[in-house]
Amino acid sequence: MTATEVRLASRPEGAPTLDNFDVVEVDVPKAGPGQILVRNTWLSVDPYMRGRMSAAKSYVAPFEVGKVMDGGAIGEVIESNADGISVGDVVLHGLGWRTHAVLDPAGARVLDPEVAPVQAHLSVLGMPGLTAYAGLFDVAGMKEGDTVFVSGAAGAVGSLVGQLAKLRGAKRVIGSAGSAEKVRWLREELGFDAAFNYKDAPVREQLREAAPDGVDVYFDNVGGEHLEAAIGALNVHGRIAVCGMISQYNATEPTPAPRNLAQIIAKRFTMRGFLVGDHAHLRPKFLDEVAPLVREGKIVYTETVVDGIQRAPQAFLDLLSGGNTGKMLVRL
Repeated sequence: MTATEVRLASRPEGAPTLDNFDVVEVDVPKAGPGQILVRNTWLSVDPYMRGRMSAAKSYVAPFEVGKVMDGGAIGEVIESNADGISVGDVVLHGLGWRTHAVLDPAGARVLDPEVAPVQAHLSVLGMPGLTAYAGLFDVAGMKEGDTVFVSGAAGAVGSLVGQLAKLRGAKRVIGSAGSAEKVRWLREELGFDAAFNYKDAPVREQLREAAPDGVDVYFDNVGGEHLEAAIGALNVHGRIAVCGMISQYNATEPTPAPRNLAQIIAKRFTMRGFLVGDHAHLRPKFLDEVAPLVREGKIVYTETVVDGIQRAPQAFLDLLSGGNTGKMLVRL
């Protein structure tokens, strides 16, 4: 038996390419004392991984050139030397981008396949779901009657932000996306009150039309033009939760700050960046509230699935260019 790994071959300058990755065959590892061996079945690719391809100091260690990349994964235990975890158990862990992983029990969480399809723990019930929940309610303090705008609304995080806002009594929910099909999905299937394709016209013009009474909460996944437009549309004491700025991830030169940031004085708005890891304490509350909504079909989620670990690098590149609706997953 052999295993397959995806390694960082080189650090990208600007947009990553397939040349920045190596896909290699290795021997299947063995579980040591107290460890488990997992055969991965699902891998997650996420926008934050672009930052880890750089050597720049950040909140998480960068990927090492020549070493396996890692990330969220789900797999089946095929060898166990650990108490409490048995062969056949399905576990969630952080050693993706490979077909097989050796783990200590502390790094694995056993999943119940009866609760939801296991891959949902990489999307709506996993890190993206908790990101949406924490950012909207804990960071932005969304309350009933707010008008909420979310950029990147057809992604794994943004699509849940909009639905949670509607379920909590938002007056109006607006989303931006990058295609007519995504806009249709947001409006017709997810229940957004308004949505627009940011490629059709300047964001500020489309947002002004979609939110004539202004915006109370902006959930930022994109930055750049979207952030500037949202600041312009914010009502007094509006709140901005900054989750990501994907429009700037591949920039090779410094990008300008929003040109209207001085409005923070007159509007007295707050803008706060956040990391989902700082809100891990909310996970039980999040699952208690969101898991029943998923089971009952009150929250809609979708996945863009790519088959085969050899295609994981391309799936990641497609994610960065907006080639996904909902969560981008690799099925092994």
